Amino acid sequence: FYEGGFGYQRGPVTVLTEAGDTVETTIWWPPTEGVTPGDPFDLADWVDTWGAINTRAALEIMGYRGQYSAQKVASMFGMIQSRAACWVRAQSEQQPKMKSGLARKDVRTQQLKRPYANYFAMEEQLLEFRRFDGTFSEALDRGVFLTPDVAMVLPYDPKRDRVLLVEQFRMGPWVRGDVEPWQYECVAGRVDPGETPEHCARREAEEEAGLKLDELIEVHQGYASPGATTEYYYAYLALMDLPDSLAQVGGLESEAEDIRSHLVGFDDLMTMLDGGQLRVTPLAMSALWLARNRNRLRAGA
Repeated sequence: FYEGGFGYQRGPVTVLTEAGDTVETTIWWPPTEGVTPGDPFDLADWVDTWGAINTRAALEIMGYRGQYSAQKVASMFGMIQSRAACWVRAQSEQQPKMKSGLARKDVRTQQLKRPYANYFAMEEQLLEFRRFDGTFSEALDRGVFLTPDVAMVLPYDPKRDRVLLVEQFRMGPWVRGDVEPWQYECVAGRVDPGETPEHCARREAEEEAGLKLDELIEVHQGYASPGATTEYYYAYLALMDLPDSLAQVGGLESEAEDIRSHLVGFDDLMTMLDGGQLRVTPLAMSALWLARNRNRLRAGA
């Protein structure tokens, strides 16, 4: 089931052992058409980048056995990998401990299912969690929207004292019924499996706004809506030159992106924030961080 969607077929092979013996066995042969061979495979290199991610991804993939075809799961493989990479990243990051001392060990999952999975996914868990008085809650049925981690960057020119914002159509406001589904945002994008959030921020800046970032300063890490979604933000500020020529329309045609860049002076940015024009909360948070640190950044420019 795991290999079926990728065109692999099981077939015979003769193996020569270190002792000089031959053994007849079977292996999974890759497809011979429609693929381009890459570099010679090195298991150690693969493990360093993909071992933990694909091991986690395999759990989700095999959970769909009997629910979806192997071909359907293969079409979702990229997003499954993205969700797995988020899990691995979250497990490896050292976060400050909560004052209560409660952690993952204080949650007991009884049942897990994914009633919807395509580009995004929904997960439902029947679980118990430890209360602050030390007892466990009753079994609760809770659902969450699974989305990949996001890296976002607010480019700031300390000499010209202005930032670059992007504007684009967004499905969330549209489905909610918002009369203005186009929103101002930071440059942002999904952190792909196998890349770091910093690399994602630089890649997205070039794809969306034609920017080659210099220094990146971490603003914040955190959840946008922890009661309903897994979405986790890595927010950065980039110090760089922002000439007038950067006010243009960009984005990747392959992703149907139509993104307009705006150069906004700091005072105008604060006016937009106070007037309710910045309605994407991570952007508002980054603007407030800039207001707090602006004098220091300009003094060092």
